[in-house]
Amino acid sequence: MKPDAKCLEDRGESITMMEPLLISGSSKHHSKLSDLAIDLAAHSTGFQRSLPDGILVALADLVRSMNCYYSNLIEGHDTHPIDIERALKEEYSANTEKRNLQLEAKAHITVQKWIDDGGLKDRATSKKGIVEIHRRFCELLPEELLWVKNPNTGERMKVIAGKLRESDVQVGRHIPPAPGALDRFLRRYETAYRQLGKSETIIATAAAHHRLVWIHPFLDGNGRVARLVSYAMMLDTLDTGGIWSIARGLARNVDTYKEHLAQCDLSRRNDLDGRGNLSEEALASFTEFFLVTCIDQVKFMEALVEPNRLRLRILMWAEEEIRLGNIHPKSEKILEAILYRGELPRSDTPNIVNTGERQASRIVSGLVKQGVLVSTSTRAPLRLAFSAKLASKWMPGLFPDQ
Repeated sequence: MKPDAKCLEDRGESITMMEPLLISGSSKHHSKLSDLAIDLAAHSTGFQRSLPDGILVALADLVRSMNCYYSNLIEGHDTHPIDIERALKEEYSANTEKRNLQLEAKAHITVQKWIDDGGLKDRATSKKGIVEIHRRFCELLPEELLWVKNPNTGERMKVIAGKLRESDVQVGRHIPPAPGALDRFLRRYETAYRQLGKSETIIATAAAHHRLVWIHPFLDGNGRVARLVSYAMMLDTLDTGGIWSIARGLARNVDTYKEHLAQCDLSRRNDLDGRGNLSEEALASFTEFFLVTCIDQVKFMEALVEPNRLRLRILMWAEEEIRLGNIHPKSEKILEAILYRGELPRSDTPNIVNTGERQASRIVSGLVKQGVLVSTSTRAPLRLAFSAKLASKWMPGLFPDQ
């Protein structure tokens, strides 16, 4: 970024500079993108319906950590999921830099939980919604992570939570709109992406992702905000339940992802490249990459938690823990029951393990201590907890090994 404190006024840039905001219906790419949107919707719906409610809740908790980890990785911040999990338990590193990254991760998860709970419903692309994402995230950051440096002058600038930038910036070869023009561009952005049909919204998510980064409304945090907006759009449109996320796919193909974003910054190439100021060909190519990546991530998660495979991996882990004396021999029966039902009333556990209430309670307590069972209260039903600590055995491939 190259701030210029002298340019704070609206220079009158036309909002058509960021057109096209949507892939036109007459585009030769539209039919293929529509097919991909339908494919994504079918896979996402089928995946969600295949899981019991209790497993859905547990998986959504894990996906928040996964989304946070990979989004941080894209930003160059490698905070391992186990350290993220510790942060959620208020267990922070004594190392200041590592602690700050843990706090950053916790902030991301807090914001995504707010989105998952409906905090951004039907307003993911609104100016107010975008600003609120930034505000909620930055308010939770440590002071050290709220400063950016001008690479040319070395000047340090404070990032204010939820405040649009007041400096000109340059990102690569792209010069975003002047600070005074941001409101106009964000209002046009909101108008373009609201009230689209389901299929068109799915297709438009990639365009909305790039165009928000192109506007670059904040001094810092634009990429993260754009990914959370994309997540929220998919959550609303596909009712994903928060059990899959594109962030992992983007991080695993980060060079391709960033190259697509750069290509989308380019001007229209010729008369066959749409009718806007920017290249429709590049936007269509990014949209295809984005949708294919989404489908790939749904399929990955679907295979990972396929009931028979998941059951086998969890029971293999339980057998090993029983041999080591870490859990009670009858723990497998509790786990099997929860895998089948999704959640288990505590009152059912004595019958399942064929013991008295006190012994059944000890067996459950052992599993809770291992971090594999949770409940919202001492009387609430038990459900699985997918912990980062056990991810390598329960959910191989979800996270890298530490």
